[in-house]
Amino acid sequence: MSEGARTKLQRRARAALVVFLTFLATAGWSEQHQPDLTDMSIEDLMKLRVTSVSKTEESLSQAASAIFVITADAIRHSGATNIPDLLRMVPGMDVARINASTWAISARGFNARFSNELLVLIDGKSAYTPTFAGIYWDVLDLPLEDVQRIEVIRGPGATIWGANAVNGVINIVSRKSSETRGGLLVAGGGNIEQGFGTLQYGGSLGKGTDYRVFSKFINHIPFPGLNGGDGGDGWRMLRGGFRSDSALSAKTTLTLKGDIHSNREGSPLTELELTPVGSSQDVEWFANLSGGSLQAVWNYTSSPQSNTSIQAYYDTYKRSDQLHEDRKTIDLDFQNNFSGWRRQKIVWGSTYRYSTSRTNGSLGVSLDPPDLGMPLFGGFLQDEVAIAPDHFFLTGGVKLEHNYYTGFGVMPSARATWTPTPSHTLWAAVSKTERTPAEIDTALRANISEVPGPGGVPILFVLFGDPHVLNEGSIDYETGYRTMVGENLSIDLAAYYNNYSHQNTDEPSTPFFVATPTPHFVLPLLEENLIHGETHGMEVEANWKATDRWTLSSGYAFEQIHMHLAATSQDTDSVAESQGSTPVNAVQLRSHLALARGLAWDASGYFAGRLADPRESSYTRLDSQLSWQIGERINLSVVGQDLLKDRHQEFFDSTGSTGTTLVKRSGYAKVTWRF
Repeated sequence: MSEGARTKLQRRARAALVVFLTFLATAGWSEQHQPDLTDMSIEDLMKLRVTSVSKTEESLSQAASAIFVITADAIRHSGATNIPDLLRMVPGMDVARINASTWAISARGFNARFSNELLVLIDGKSAYTPTFAGIYWDVLDLPLEDVQRIEVIRGPGATIWGANAVNGVINIVSRKSSETRGGLLVAGGGNIEQGFGTLQYGGSLGKGTDYRVFSKFINHIPFPGLNGGDGGDGWRMLRGGFRSDSALSAKTTLTLKGDIHSNREGSPLTELELTPVGSSQDVEWFANLSGGSLQAVWNYTSSPQSNTSIQAYYDTYKRSDQLHEDRKTIDLDFQNNFSGWRRQKIVWGSTYRYSTSRTNGSLGVSLDPPDLGMPLFGGFLQDEVAIAPDHFFLTGGVKLEHNYYTGFGVMPSARATWTPTPSHTLWAAVSKTERTPAEIDTALRANISEVPGPGGVPILFVLFGDPHVLNEGSIDYETGYRTMVGENLSIDLAAYYNNYSHQNTDEPSTPFFVATPTPHFVLPLLEENLIHGETHGMEVEANWKATDRWTLSSGYAFEQIHMHLAATSQDTDSVAESQGSTPVNAVQLRSHLALARGLAWDASGYFAGRLADPRESSYTRLDSQLSWQIGERINLSVVGQDLLKDRHQEFFDSTGSTGTTLVKRSGYAKVTWRF
């Protein structure tokens, strides 16, 4: 073929591609166009409805809590491909990546791989694991295109959500099926996430039912190791699921949801070898993870003043990591909202949950007993009184909950909101919260370290759980102020003081000798509750719509933590770890600029101050995205993440539950096609 003929064919191919893309972008498929919230005024954004503060709908501007909403369009403009990276935009949330599939995430201090005072929910279904007291972020996933919003409360939420909602609540709210009709194809890849994609279709079954089904895949190559080379933490995930929303009558709706996932991920660890001189070896674990859930929500609106809902779900997962855990959970929740009395809004409900676990353990980590069933039940009541309608509200509530280890716990709260004008809101709150023991607090046996002993006989340090460990408690004081400055600037300020009691410590106990299989001494460390202290800090958020096309969002968080040991404690590490695992200062700035012809440029900068324990240098992260919206159906984007430095370390897991690697500069291209 001649060069001229080849050139003509290339031109024709390019022309055909343009026609094809134009056809896809303008064809009249059934997918409903969602309005871009960046076209809304700042005042309209402040009127967004949220439900996580009181389990009833209320305006964001009048919520008596430090709440931040990540909207669907903020998700799209972020360039993030996972939930943890989205949470970086929330002032007061500390997000640090440990390796490719593991994060340390907390609100208002005490960050760790399993931050045990943060509760996370997806459409009301708890993701908190009672084994490790925290969140498995590697399986907390769904198509981000299906997320309507993420409501993030910094501060206590125990009166509504129960124990473990001590320092924060994250509620991920997905779109109704009626909002995702039609097809969705997302495909992308880059140097780190070498391949990812989502295939989804939604439609209607008769007049009263809408549905969607999806499948999602990701392939993430390993990050660099701390000493160079392959970090051994690559992972891949396949997830599928469905949702249906049915109007059973004019007053009754039913939502059904389900999902299933399969993961394989690497995690380099250091494991002890019991020898006369004491040594360790690096071990590469390749864990197979699987699980799924089914959820049903029945809602009945008997009148404009009364609404009743019942939620039931079943959740199961298996993890072939160090514990080789298999867990199954059933949950039943009842709730009624009543506002028929003058100036009052009452919310009450009850919960029953039963969770069973089976573990096999490994050489270094095990549970005793290895199998356990844990029932939980409780109820709550909250009453909001309009002292001066539209201006001054008082809210009181209490949660009573019974758990397997410590019995009944009482978690009350009182909140006040004053709105002198529609542009100004002052609020204050005091709450009592509790963190209940997990299996690692009560049943753990973990080999920590080994040193040579007398006569060459090794001494093995072993951490043991205590079945009599107490609830960790706190009393939390908060206040906040929200204001609109003109039509294009909003400011949200929150300040807090938290008083913590009965926090966990690791206390040395009486050594004993073990003769087999290798003679050694064991120096036990036992879980006790001999630390207390306080935290105080502030968070500021500002949103400025500089022009019709340019929006700037900024945030700043400051926190100081002061912990103190009881006089009888011999713990040497817990104070330093509690005080040093969260940066004192954190800053963020995000920009969204809508250019001409469907082009948009988004940039985000995040600064995290240094950590004292584990020791980590401060770092600044810069992300950037250039996107092109072709009609209503196709979006093309090119994203760069961690652009300032090729590799850096964000958090070291001192517990040894997973290996630490270096976060690497990355980039990817993505196409989103709605059909």
